[in-house]
Amino acid sequence: MVFVNRHAKVDLDNIVAGLLEWDKVNLSVPEVMQYVDDIADVCYKLDDLIYHRHAIYKDHLKYGEYVYPYKRNKNTTWYIIYNMDSFNNIYVNKIISNHMTVS
Repeated sequence: MVFVNRHAKVDLDNIVAGLLEWDKVNLSVPEVMQYVDDIADVCYKLDDLIYHRHAIYKDHLKYGEYVYPYKRNKNTTWYIIYNMDSFNNIYVNKIISNHMTVS
């Protein structure tokens, strides 16, 4: 089962606001909502993964032990950072883009 914590939900809300206010690209509200829904869908499928990648970036390790890189397009990858318990429940803690990740 996948649980998305409050902080990760705020991250999704901030992605919506950021995309709507972004001057570089003009996206409609339905396009923005679909973009964020796609990220959320990836989160809720994490428990179907066979392999869970360990986080390596310092910025990611602050939020969890595992990371799933969701490559949205050639320029943007969203890192979904999470932990797992002994029952293989997934706890999504943070969603951050490659533009905000410091290696």
